[in-house]
Amino acid sequence: MLDEPPEHLELRKREGLVIRWRGGETSFFPLTFLRRMSPSADARAIREALAANPLTVIPTSSGHAPLEALTAELVGNYALRIRFNDGHDTGLYSWKYLREIAPQPSTSDAPRTGSDSQ
Repeated sequence: MLDEPPEHLELRKREGLVIRWRGGETSFFPLTFLRRMSPSADARAIREALAANPLTVIPTSSGHAPLEALTAELVGNYALRIRFNDGHDTGLYSWKYLREIAPQPSTSDAPRTGSDSQ
């Protein structure tokens, strides 16, 4: 079921989010992908503008620090909110949405064994 909560979540603050879904499937979401695909209204508007005009200027954060996930919190039993170091924290990633946008596994995106969560 697409909206069923995952079995396990692991936030790697400098890398991405690892989700082990019920049934054994694992998905890895790189941080830059999660930030770009945020379901927030402002991120959705930017994606729509880019689809209409590939030369759209994308706003960037004022700092030069690499993107990092500061925290993640469960929202009810249906979603996850991630707070990024660029100040973005308005997108609620529902389990259904995360399943829909899950990147296809590849050698470079596969989660590593062990944990480097911070």
